[in-house]
Amino acid sequence: MKLSFAAVVMAIVIAGCAKKEAAVAQVNPVPVTVKYTESVADFANPERGFYRFSQTKASKLTPLSITQLNAWKNESLAEGGNYKVYSTLIFRYYEMDIFKSQDLSAAFINSIEQDFAVARQAGFKLIPRFTYTLAQNAGNCPEGFICPPYGDAPKAIVLQHIAQLKKVLQDNADVTATVQMGFIGVWGEQYYTDFFGDASQNTPGQKLLDNNWEDRVGVLKALLDAVPKDRMIQVRYPQIKQRYVYGTNADVNSAAMTESEAFTESDKARIGFHNDCFMASSNDYGTYEDYGNSTTPRKDANTILRQFKNKDSKYVVVGGETCADAFSPQNDCEPAGRIQTELAEMHYSFLNCAYNNQVNNDWQTGGCMDNIKKNLGYRFVLQEAAFPKSAESGKSFSISINVENKGYASPYNKRPINLVLKSKDDGKVHSIILNADVRKLFSGVHSIKQEITLPADVKKGNYQLFLFMPDQYTTIANRPEYAIRLANEGVWDNATGYNNLNATLEVK
Repeated sequence: MKLSFAAVVMAIVIAGCAKKEAAVAQVNPVPVTVKYTESVADFANPERGFYRFSQTKASKLTPLSITQLNAWKNESLAEGGNYKVYSTLIFRYYEMDIFKSQDLSAAFINSIEQDFAVARQAGFKLIPRFTYTLAQNAGNCPEGFICPPYGDAPKAIVLQHIAQLKKVLQDNADVTATVQMGFIGVWGEQYYTDFFGDASQNTPGQKLLDNNWEDRVGVLKALLDAVPKDRMIQVRYPQIKQRYVYGTNADVNSAAMTESEAFTESDKARIGFHNDCFMASSNDYGTYEDYGNSTTPRKDANTILRQFKNKDSKYVVVGGETCADAFSPQNDCEPAGRIQTELAEMHYSFLNCAYNNQVNNDWQTGGCMDNIKKNLGYRFVLQEAAFPKSAESGKSFSISINVENKGYASPYNKRPINLVLKSKDDGKVHSIILNADVRKLFSGVHSIKQEITLPADVKKGNYQLFLFMPDQYTTIANRPEYAIRLANEGVWDNATGYNNLNATLEVK
């Protein structure tokens, strides 16, 4: 009987312990879910939005002004506009008017270096475009308002200059958003040109030949080599990318890029688009045109090239400007127009706020400008996130973060997504890089789920959790103006660039 009684007592004790262990096992893994409130405010975010326009010419250098850039950092009126914008981007024309037959001078290259330094100081990034002329010479020619000679430079000079610019472009990748192809033709738009094939009405034939395409491809290849591989080049016409990737005989039906090809630093993955006559006509003044080659005629390709760009643009940088208000109501706000639809379909990250404000001002009066300002590029909204209440150093735990990108595009430049643990005791910070690629957070809803191993050097205590998406370059990685801000109420820390996840993790 004694043995039986002892066995019963032991069984009761064991059962009690088992119940306690089961209770612990059930309680600890249960995550805490945090829900977030969306912000409807407009605010600055890096590498997106309305850019500010600036220009300088070699014959009369006008450096960027830190005073002007500091003024543009705050919400301010667009030049010639009836609306205000926040800006983090500067478009910069470099007109090399006195170097059409000679090397670039050291003084000119140094002026570019200084512009990058001013942009870095002010917290901006540049979109540079190099050209030889911005002048349109009217005269007695078929097009009338612009006649040859146009004033650009031959291929040999262009390649020579790109080689000279390589170092300054490499050295300043941190504050370069993207580089536009430029160099060829008036405004660097690869159309009205003396040396690369003039497809305008000013020239018989009105198309491009194989050698014209080969020369253009040669310039683009040199520029892709000169610019760091983690930066993209924007071309003016979708067909330029097709002829670069698939050859001078490439058909307009050539395939767009796929997600598996995107963000690989291949040439194909690095060629984006700028449209300098966005929504100006049914084909955006020749943007979606087949310019032919030696054996094929020039012809309309509006539908097929739009389809190509719609697919390809999901994975590359897209921006530009409006240039004329004739295409109304199509370039107006919905429902009469389709401006926001077009921006979303072609994945626009930025637009010019200085030109053409006959068009842009209509968006303000039409009531869609606020949406456009907020949705150019990316706009990340936290929906909810789940974290454990506690974790142990050196051991793993799971997190889940649901975010919606309400913008027209994803970020086009690589940057880390960090989960930051900040000690409530001594303020020490630990950062854990998440596996998600910010460039693949396309428009729509995403769930970031990951099993994280807590570093062994994280001391016991309570830690506040943040999401931090800084620039990838160490030169500016700790600058909050270069970090991505989430569109939620009560999460942004302007002093650090952190987004507060409103959750605490106890490290045991």
